[in-house]
Amino acid sequence: MRLKSDIFVSALIRRVFGLGGFAAIERKGSDTAGAIFIRQRFRDGLETLYGPAPQSFFGEEEGGRKFEARVERAEPDAVRDLLARELRFDPDLWLVELETDDVTGLFEVVGPSA
Repeated sequence: MRLKSDIFVSALIRRVFGLGGFAAIERKGSDTAGAIFIRQRFRDGLETLYGPAPQSFFGEEEGGRKFEARVERAEPDAVRDLLARELRFDPDLWLVELETDDVTGLFEVVGPSA
């Protein structure tokens, strides 16, 4: 069973704070099924944006959330432009901002960068 978006985001934020990082909800989406995007900010000013992984990464029995890096260690303007396009497509999405150097263990990342 897949967690509702608001529960997943709340748990993610608690875990980041528990590890000494910072997390905030930049945009609140649909409580039950809103797509979740995660913006990871680094100390050098660059950002990585994670978005929902394509359904091909899910097995029939799996219901958890998986993410893929949409853009890695990019300038903030590039991330902002990508998010603007996503918002035009899906205005109910969540955007969570993380300030932590390592996201390992916080959420599952799949794809070539995983």
